[in-house]
Amino acid sequence: MSTAETRTRRTPGLVPVTETLRTTERHPPGQAEQLAPAELPPPARAPWAFWRLLGSELGLTFRRPRNLVLLAVLAAVPIILGVGLRIAAGSGDEEMTGIIQDVAGNSLMLTFLSFSFLVLLLMPVAVSVVAGDSIAGEAGTGTLRYLLAAPAGRTRLLVVKYLNAVVFGYAVAAVVALSALLTGLILFPAGSVTLLSGTTISMAEGLLRILITVGYVGAAMAALAAVALALSVFTEVPIGAIAGTLVLIIVCQVLRAIPDLAPIAPYLLPTRFTDFDAVLRSPIDTGALRDGLLAFGAYIALFGSIAWARFSGKDITS
Repeated sequence: MSTAETRTRRTPGLVPVTETLRTTERHPPGQAEQLAPAELPPPARAPWAFWRLLGSELGLTFRRPRNLVLLAVLAAVPIILGVGLRIAAGSGDEEMTGIIQDVAGNSLMLTFLSFSFLVLLLMPVAVSVVAGDSIAGEAGTGTLRYLLAAPAGRTRLLVVKYLNAVVFGYAVAAVVALSALLTGLILFPAGSVTLLSGTTISMAEGLLRILITVGYVGAAMAALAAVALALSVFTEVPIGAIAGTLVLIIVCQVLRAIPDLAPIAPYLLPTRFTDFDAVLRSPIDTGALRDGLLAFGAYIALFGSIAWARFSGKDITS
């Protein structure tokens, strides 16, 4: 190669690079400057990136001591209820009625009693803590900006945060059911179950109805998680989103207790929380379960849309 066909390009701080006429013809001067940033292809997302992000989020959630303490408290409540009812049943009173008689007669009834006791307050507290902290917690600690620069994408990040809260909500329902079921089997006799309608079913069918109850209560917690997530995108203080969700639940409970406001009660979210008692009838009141699931779906769609509309156009400064 002749000397005229080669030249050495020197750039301060870099190793000299020898260019030939062939390389300069492939990259004419000024061509790189003519390429607009919009013409560059978008960075390709690695396959399974969504599921890896969700798995990482779930790992953080279920390793956090605060969340484990919440699950432990929820698991302890059915044990306390069971022991208390066992002591009351063993007092020798032959005129036991109501709840004590139902639970003392069959171990599976403790599960339904535990859900009735926890679904209106303690379970919403646990779910609100996780869902309310999802976006506000990242903003408060200054990590939200870096999550979006990963790039995670705002919509994908919001979906991951919501699914994480939904999984935790179902975990809450499963922990309560498992704790109550084991406690009931230890303290009370097992066998056929007498429903609220007076019909007796086998223990296997009773376990199936408990499984349906877990699914229904989990869906209720998913709807509550959508409300907490929507509040979470409006603040950088997690306690504000958590407290706002709990205040909303309490206000709905107060409104339900006012007779003059009975027409609006069916549209309040907590009204549907206890409709799982439809499984204690023969046949199962599928209409009540369907209406409850439709209400949960409506809340998820409404508050999920609010969260997406706010988060997708929000200026991320932290």
